[in-house]
Amino acid sequence: MIRLSLAAALALTACAANSPPQPAHSPQPPHLNAAHVDAIAWQPGARLVDLSYPYDTTTVYWPTDTSGFVLDKLHWGQTEGGYFYASAKMCSAEHGGTHLDAPIHFAEGKATADKIALDRLMAPATVIDISAAAAQNRDTLLSVRDIEAFERAHGRIEPKTIVLVRTGWSERWPDRKRYLGDDKPGDASNLHFPGIGEDAARALVARQVAAVGIDTASIDNGPSKTFMTHRILLGADIPAFENVASMKELPPRGALVIALPMKIGGGSGGPVRVVAVLPPR
Repeated sequence: MIRLSLAAALALTACAANSPPQPAHSPQPPHLNAAHVDAIAWQPGARLVDLSYPYDTTTVYWPTDTSGFVLDKLHWGQTEGGYFYASAKMCSAEHGGTHLDAPIHFAEGKATADKIALDRLMAPATVIDISAAAAQNRDTLLSVRDIEAFERAHGRIEPKTIVLVRTGWSERWPDRKRYLGDDKPGDASNLHFPGIGEDAARALVARQVAAVGIDTASIDNGPSKTFMTHRILLGADIPAFENVASMKELPPRGALVIALPMKIGGGSGGPVRVVAVLPPR
């Protein structure tokens, strides 16, 4: 096995971040995945960016998940022994807050949350920014033209890459009405927010990406009734991360993303902590 420290990973991603834009046919930096990162050694000056929202009473869930997040404090204070002790139980639907969509969520027989390979959860990232289009049209979709334009500017999206789509919607969190387009409990019929188009989903499958993520409530846009993007990506065993927090600090290329979900046996998804590692400035 190739032994490669995180410091080496950051050095390589730093090269990608600082290089001039490459045409799509140019050689790309070496691919890094979890199988290669078997020793962790932080490079001085490396930056960590938390791309996750906390779970609390403000957490946004899909409108049909009306119970929200509940934290029940079983004990929170001094004990008879004279020391402080805190313990609670929590209740949450799988698909709320910053969370994972496991492939089985929309694809029978595909991977459950506990069976997703680690190299789909830890990989170099590309960030495709469609926030300008989203500001003009709240139901806008990432298209294959957007992907091709990104590749002309930054080089081809390599296999086993985590593709993050930035729409700017994180600025609306946790205002449910602004974030979802509608805040009627139990009703998902009038939602409005950006997503990933069917043609783009097929293009990402063709590029054999490791995973996708977006800063909205769904990889399909709000008005979708067929959820074709879910069906295409998850059907190809490509997991998705939804409600990813602000990506504004991330460069188009050069970040290493670690997205580790709660390992729920047989689960269709679950809470995920998404962190980006950026090279030193």
